[in-house]
Amino acid sequence: MQLYDSLRRELRAFQPLDPHRTTVYGCGPTVYDFAHIGNFRAFVVYDVLHRHLRAGGRRVDFVVNFTDVDDKTIDGAAEAGRSLTEHTERFIGAFREDCGRLGLLAFSQHPRATGHIGPMVDFVERLVERGVAYHAGDGSVYYSVPSFGDYGKLSGKGGEDDARRSRIEGDEYTKRDVRDFALWKAAQPRDREVGAVWDSPWGAGRPGWHLECSVMAHALLGETVDIHLGGEDLMFPHHENEIAQSEAANCVPFARFWLHVKHLKVDGRKMSKSLGNFYTVRDLVERGYDPAAIRWVLLSAHYRNELNFTFDGLDEATDRVQRMLDFRRRVSEFPSAPGTDLGLAAGARERLGAFRAAMDLDLNVPRAVAALWTMVKEVNAALDGARDGIGEADREGVLEAMRGMDAVLGVLDPAAAAREVDDEAEDRIRRMVEARNQARAARDFGTADRLRAELEAEGVRLEDTASGTRWKRVRAGSA
Repeated sequence: MQLYDSLRRELRAFQPLDPHRTTVYGCGPTVYDFAHIGNFRAFVVYDVLHRHLRAGGRRVDFVVNFTDVDDKTIDGAAEAGRSLTEHTERFIGAFREDCGRLGLLAFSQHPRATGHIGPMVDFVERLVERGVAYHAGDGSVYYSVPSFGDYGKLSGKGGEDDARRSRIEGDEYTKRDVRDFALWKAAQPRDREVGAVWDSPWGAGRPGWHLECSVMAHALLGETVDIHLGGEDLMFPHHENEIAQSEAANCVPFARFWLHVKHLKVDGRKMSKSLGNFYTVRDLVERGYDPAAIRWVLLSAHYRNELNFTFDGLDEATDRVQRMLDFRRRVSEFPSAPGTDLGLAAGARERLGAFRAAMDLDLNVPRAVAALWTMVKEVNAALDGARDGIGEADREGVLEAMRGMDAVLGVLDPAAAAREVDDEAEDRIRRMVEARNQARAARDFGTADRLRAELEAEGVRLEDTASGTRWKRVRAGSA
């Protein structure tokens, strides 16, 4: 397996530090609002990596944090008139729901920054003792960037101009160098208002944002993690600061591989509420889109390439997911011909091998998906000519390859779940189908067309065959 390491700027063969355990840390959501589809592009990439590592037989310890204390969460809680815990709990719950909709595997741990305040204080004390951090006198503690000679090695940034452009804190007058960043921030009235204040040797306050991930990664995964993930916007200053403080504290490399996910744009433009192109997963689901199709869009481009989200692309993804479901159903239900060998199992194993090889090459999902569609095309062509049916070895070989591919793509389970209907809804759909058939028999085509349109609006597709009308759910709907 080869991964592109952002630090060394090259593809490198990946092996974990411990052959029996792969450690991965991904920067998680800041829970001040609902995560949007740009955030979820990164989290779906996390999930694809997680799935591929597990599919390869690796034991994976995968940690994704919740940033539940920082400027944004505190401001949001104060403006909503809630405590910090009450405010962030709402969005943590929403994030977990959206992860479930999109079929993300459960990560090993989801630590909250507020659950690691003690270790954060200890970490800052160690940096102060080593002379790379200093108490500013107002209750805040800063990391001294000039003390770390390799600062900027990840992003190529780190000068004073870079620091000024990235800084969002109003603390420039208490720092020795404009590049220095807060490890511990003295308590402010708004912090106290929402309950975001903890004791420390320097007085009441709260941790700085950059400190949080370093401490949680160290506490849960050790001094050096195998893979550190995040969106490209986190490379500077967040990940640069993580490296500086972690390596100063522990005197070993913080991460062996750095993977960064490119931005998502909407119709070629940056996503923003002011442009009216800001979407959450729940926004799209409420519009009737299939979570599996949303997932397909978010994983469709290589993670190091920018992804352009469009509703046309989402409609196309809906069709592709349905094509996968239809293919699986066709293979599962195709007539049996015991003893028949069409070579489908051997061909499917070959395509599964190509799929896995593509994923081993820096998670090349587009190339892996090409192997999937090649298998679908070859098998469909064989079934078209298989008048007597197929043997069970061929059937199981194709389905096993399909399972192996979807173990990484993670599309079919959320797709099937979105198409499930309860008994009451099924009875109603059957009654509408029967009413349509009666209308057609009476040549009342206006009523028949209306009923078909109503069903299609609910995500139900009708197929008129010689043996009668069949129906199936092809996307999420209200039925």
